[in-house]
This record gives sequence, structure tokens and C-alpha cells, in this order.
Amino acid sequence: MLTIPNQSSVAKAYNKFTEEGTMKASPYRKRVVDVLDELMRFTDLTRNQSKFLLDRFSERSANKLNC
Repeated sequence: MLTIPNQSSVAKAYNKFTEEGTMKASPYRKRVVDVLDELMRFTDLTRNQSKFLLDRFSERSANKLNC
């Protein structure tokens, strides 16, 4: 199982956006951008790795035993 190593929440998010829908400059925005940056890097590292990441011992064992 993969987990995203970082996360963030924005208190009173309804106050943190402009009329155009962009997030106002604040420490919250910096934190959200940091989390998204990390998510993109994580996505790049794991892209096209499904064969390796989805290989489970229990499933290999079950296939050999025909369970």
C-alpha cells in the first residue's frame, strides 16, 4: 500500500480564496503548494512501477498452492 507522506488542511478555507478562485497568499497556500509539489514527485517516482508495487507475497503463495 502506498501512502502520501504529507498532507495539509486549511482552516476556514471559504475565506482563503479570491473571487477568481485562486488561493490568497498565506502560510496555508505555501503549505498546500509544498504538499502538491511532494505529491508530484511521489507520482513521478511511482509511475510505471505497478508490477513491482503490486507484487504481494500472500498472492504469490496462494497462486503456488492453488488456494
